[in-house]
Amino acid sequence: MTPTTSSAPSTRSAMSKSTATPKKRRPPYIRAILIAILLLVVIIGTLGYFKVTQIMGFMAMAKAGMFKQPPTAVTTTIASQSEWQPTLDTIGSVTAINGVTVSTDLAGIVDTIAFTSGTTVKAGDLLVHLNTDQEQAQLDQAQAQLTLAQLTLNRDRDLLAKRTISQQDYDTAEATHGQMQATVDQYKALIARKTLRAPFDGVVGIRQVNLGQYLNTGDPVVTLQSFDPIYVNFTLPQQDLSKLAVGQDVDVRLDAYGDMVFTGKITAINSLVDQATRNIQVQATLPNGELKLRPGMFAKVSVIMPEREPVIALPVSAVHYAPYGDSIFIITDDKDENGKPIKSVKEQFVKLGTARGDLISVISGVKPGDEVVTSGVFRLKSGAPVLINNKVKPDSEASPTPANS
Repeated sequence: MTPTTSSAPSTRSAMSKSTATPKKRRPPYIRAILIAILLLVVIIGTLGYFKVTQIMGFMAMAKAGMFKQPPTAVTTTIASQSEWQPTLDTIGSVTAINGVTVSTDLAGIVDTIAFTSGTTVKAGDLLVHLNTDQEQAQLDQAQAQLTLAQLTLNRDRDLLAKRTISQQDYDTAEATHGQMQATVDQYKALIARKTLRAPFDGVVGIRQVNLGQYLNTGDPVVTLQSFDPIYVNFTLPQQDLSKLAVGQDVDVRLDAYGDMVFTGKITAINSLVDQATRNIQVQATLPNGELKLRPGMFAKVSVIMPEREPVIALPVSAVHYAPYGDSIFIITDDKDENGKPIKSVKEQFVKLGTARGDLISVISGVKPGDEVVTSGVFRLKSGAPVLINNKVKPDSEASPTPANS
């Protein structure tokens, strides 16, 4: 007989094995990613260590003076004194001596256009005529009445001399004649107001009316400008008033004609200073026989001062402009660590004056005979070694061609 007690433990053991949770294993690709990340961190750390070591080595070499700045190639010029004609520079506007927009005084229909756009006309030339048929008929009627009144007046004058009419009848005839004469003059003036003529010699613009067009009172017909000679109006600060006088020469330049200079003279200085800007208005008159200057053009004006002034003029490229001050670099003789002579630069702050073309005047900070760097100043600092090479250097002129270069 088989004992039953031995089967119970084995059954419990089997059940416990079947109910136990199996242990999960990581996928193989996760292990590969972790290994790759670890290797990447090791590589980056190794490279960073070597790079930091290299940089620290370079810094130590720099502190030891093992790195030297190579000389900077520059061009130079010798500062010299010259004489400039001082000017007062400003901007202005070209204005016609006489300029109007011809417009209608009365409403009417255009029946005659007697000018061509852009041509020259003389004072009194017919420009535009409006239809005056009605006014002409009224004028004819008034003239007929005037003729009758004149005959009546002549007859009554003879009768009065013969004392066949009273003085009152004669006075009535004379008043009627005067009234008829005034009516005729009124219609003639009305017709004249519809006949537009040039008020002065000049050049007409582009017409703004057409034949048969109805014009209201005040409608523009054409512009008329007289600009030979011509005005140039400009303003200057009030502190320059003592330097101005009627008759001073003026040079005018316009963008339309490049470096061409138009000369004239100051003909009027305003009697008042503008309270808003503290500027004074000045007017110059220029000959304009070729009609190159046109009203409304923008002008660059230079008032020529009578006396000349000594200046030290340097190329504009020699100036190092900075918020803390303008400076130049002057060549100095120096020696390197081995005692060999070299050229270096010294920064010198300067006070600048007016500019003219490629040159600018230096009021203070440089003296004649100084050798000044004219190119490459933005790469320099005081004490920097330089290599002078003046075989090729830019030209600098007070009146370059083109003028705006």
